[in-house]
Amino acid sequence: MPDIAPPVLNPIALYACLVVGGGPAGLFAAIACAAALAERGLPPGARRVAVLEKGPRPGRKLLASGSGQCNLTHDADVSDFLDNYGGAEKGSFLKPALHGFPPGSLLEWFRARGVEFAVEANGKVFPASRKALDVLRVLEAEALALGVEIRPGARAASVTRDGDAFSVAAAGAPEPLRARTLVLATGGRSYPRLGSEGDGYALASALGHRIVEPRPALAALLVKDYRFADFAGLSFPGARFAVRRGGKKVAEHSGDVLLTHEGLSGPGILDASRGIAPGDLVELELAGLGAEEFRERLSAELSRAPTAYVKNAVASCGVPKRLAEGLVELAGAEPWVTGAAFRRKHREALVRLAAACPFEVEALAPWDEAMATAGGVALADVSPKTLASRLVPGLFLAGELLDVDGDSGGYNLQAAFSTGALAGRSAAAKLSTE
Repeated sequence: MPDIAPPVLNPIALYACLVVGGGPAGLFAAIACAAALAERGLPPGARRVAVLEKGPRPGRKLLASGSGQCNLTHDADVSDFLDNYGGAEKGSFLKPALHGFPPGSLLEWFRARGVEFAVEANGKVFPASRKALDVLRVLEAEALALGVEIRPGARAASVTRDGDAFSVAAAGAPEPLRARTLVLATGGRSYPRLGSEGDGYALASALGHRIVEPRPALAALLVKDYRFADFAGLSFPGARFAVRRGGKKVAEHSGDVLLTHEGLSGPGILDASRGIAPGDLVELELAGLGAEEFRERLSAELSRAPTAYVKNAVASCGVPKRLAEGLVELAGAEPWVTGAAFRRKHREALVRLAAACPFEVEALAPWDEAMATAGGVALADVSPKTLASRLVPGLFLAGELLDVDGDSGGYNLQAAFSTGALAGRSAAAKLSTE
């Protein structure tokens, strides 16, 4: 698909709204704002909306979402969404946006524009074509139909509040652009090669907003002194695991876990990663059993066949067969040891490994591998009802720039669209009252 030809930006004209960031949140904010202004009957000159996108085209990260297939949202009632954003406080903050534009409304909006959807058994919702490009094309077409100016290659270098308007210094404009309202929707820091480099933090900070330190989210864990590289690819559906910090248990989770060549991944680990830090200890139930239950089952198996290999008994207790021999060796015994010759200290070491195998986190996957960003603009500085800044009149914030991140499965894209819709409508409402 060819890049959008950039319109000539008029630095003298006063825009009704400038949106900084051409991702899902930014595009939808511009669409919602332009549509609301048109519904209010404002003349064209009073409802000029533009999107400033620093990259060669908008929506580059959207095109990569879901491995290019675009997991747009999740098949669940909106009330079930609120527990998937890292805690009650953040779910509560998103409640007005999600209720104002819930998953059903998002799908209806796209269906009305020719996009059909497929729902997987796990609740993930994709376009039926499995092409993120189909979603982006609809967004671009709707924006252009509403008269929104989409300006690629227009990095916003600085933003100031100048009297009753904003001044935005942008690449491609000989002088600062002026707008009555401003929406910051620049995204976070994940996938910087696609444009998410954290530019919005500096812009929001310059306007007085506090920034919660950004960190990778939906990220795999790199493990120190990793001993399971030979078992990469093994998965543990619905596995339970605990997180310890300084010897104290700080969290318990469950979800699908995958062993990689460098550490741990899978949806369960990705969703929990927002609360995991280097130095933490992740204790994983490899057998799907607690220590006492595993010990009892192992003892029963060894008593039943004392001359059989211990690794066979371990596999009978729920450990994947491919891993069973490795655990026996990690416990300090020979791989061919029999139940009759299995020493007590090795048995106890094996129980600990099977029921709470410790993985010391060396680091989270780097920014170019993390799927989302935790941290961002402090929520206390933003009204959840309108997404208006509590500090700067006429400023609105949306998407991953905010200190909100969702679980895997479509929650982040839904939040981007919902917050974009609310920010855009709120900007239009402010313009209509002036």
